[in-house]
Amino acid sequence: MTARSIVIGGGVDELVAAHQLARAGHDLVVVAAPRPVETATLHVGWIPPNVVRDPALHAELRIDTADPWAVAALSASERLELFNDTRRSADAIRRLSPRDAQKWPEFCRRMHALAGMLATLYAEPPPDPLARAPGEFWHLARVALRMRGLHKQGIEDLLRLMPMSIADLLDEWFESDALKGILGAAGVMHLCQGPRSGGTAFNFLHHHVGSAPGVFRQPLSNIHHVLSASRGVQIRDVDVAQIRVDGGRVRAVVLANGEEIGASLVVCGVHPRRTLLELIDPVLLDPQFVRAVQRIRSRGVVAEVTLTIDDDPGFSTLSIAPSLDYLERAYDHAKYGRISTEPFIEARYEKVHASERGQVRIHAQYAPHALDGAGWDTVQCDKLARTVVDRLSEHVPRLKSAVLEQHVLAPPDLEALCGFPEGQRYHAELALDQALWMRPVPELARYRTPVHGLYLCGPAMHPGGGIPGAAGANAARIIMSHSRKQERNE
Repeated sequence: MTARSIVIGGGVDELVAAHQLARAGHDLVVVAAPRPVETATLHVGWIPPNVVRDPALHAELRIDTADPWAVAALSASERLELFNDTRRSADAIRRLSPRDAQKWPEFCRRMHALAGMLATLYAEPPPDPLARAPGEFWHLARVALRMRGLHKQGIEDLLRLMPMSIADLLDEWFESDALKGILGAAGVMHLCQGPRSGGTAFNFLHHHVGSAPGVFRQPLSNIHHVLSASRGVQIRDVDVAQIRVDGGRVRAVVLANGEEIGASLVVCGVHPRRTLLELIDPVLLDPQFVRAVQRIRSRGVVAEVTLTIDDDPGFSTLSIAPSLDYLERAYDHAKYGRISTEPFIEARYEKVHASERGQVRIHAQYAPHALDGAGWDTVQCDKLARTVVDRLSEHVPRLKSAVLEQHVLAPPDLEALCGFPEGQRYHAELALDQALWMRPVPELARYRTPVHGLYLCGPAMHPGGGIPGAAGANAARIIMSHSRKQERNE
């Protein structure tokens, strides 16, 4: 079989790239290993306007902007609810701290202005600060003009915030431990870091991009289902064994079943390490570049726990992150290769259709991929499940007796079953040195690899996980720009 263009992977970024390239006239096929499980995704993220361009796809898109967007457990009977309306949130915060309630609207306004700056950067390929091409010069100029629009206060906020820890940022603004805990959790989401680690304020801002002022959790959406169900591209459920390269150019993709598909363009959404060091022969690449790819940090610290229950637990969403100190102690366990005994938990209850049962889907952080002295096994998974149920039961007493079944996806399971390297959903940790024009390494920041015709488009690429489809759309934009240049030169 021959095809001019192949997209490897079935995630949102890969499907967005496939749809946009197909609309541009590429004869295209998507090959993706079938996933045997569905993960308990709690936060999908903001979908930039340029991601779903097909009106038919856009019409099917549904975004769940839950209200309240966060419910923080304070005790068995008390909750702190934060709403899409900043005034309602301020009223809820006032019970804990009148001072914090007074500061809340201004905090939300300033964070939203900074997140708008990131939204501009995320909706297009990252600028290259060292490039000399006229197009890149104007790209950098647009970024500079956008920054000037923040005015003096906003520019100072942005320059101070980027390298800060989320703990330092929140300590400047608020006094309530409960408020700082629930906000601080956004700063460490999917990171092998604690709230006192530098750069976590940037991660906090990243998770605010595209949301309304005062909403610091990303929404759920059905974008993956919409893209998968569309007939716009052909999708084959089969894994890839090799990307064949000859003379520095992509020539074909070899499938796990032995079939070979000829191609002059391959767009890959799997982790850069697997793409460049396994699917192609790394001997073809510069040794220094290979070392840079090997050093991409992808430490997974999140396990997903699903509880099947026979009683309504009394919540739709519930978070356990009572303070910054709590989060830091939880990270301390993971830092030394241990499962936290008091993890950061975000739980979401879903009623099973036409059944008396329901499911509680739980994000449990910190549970490191590499355990000290032991690997993940049934004993470790059961230990984590008991810890999660015990912690939730402190705030929802009837939960423990309602549990019928429990299922744990530890980081190694997420790696084996879902393709998340080391269990890291974002493929590469969203740390400041792996962001923007350095994501995941500077040599790959523009989606193009040293192999002619091979591009990357997965969550490891700019702007990173939590902005579904943006990397795919940006990669497609770069590919189409290169194609136009080649046509002009021919």
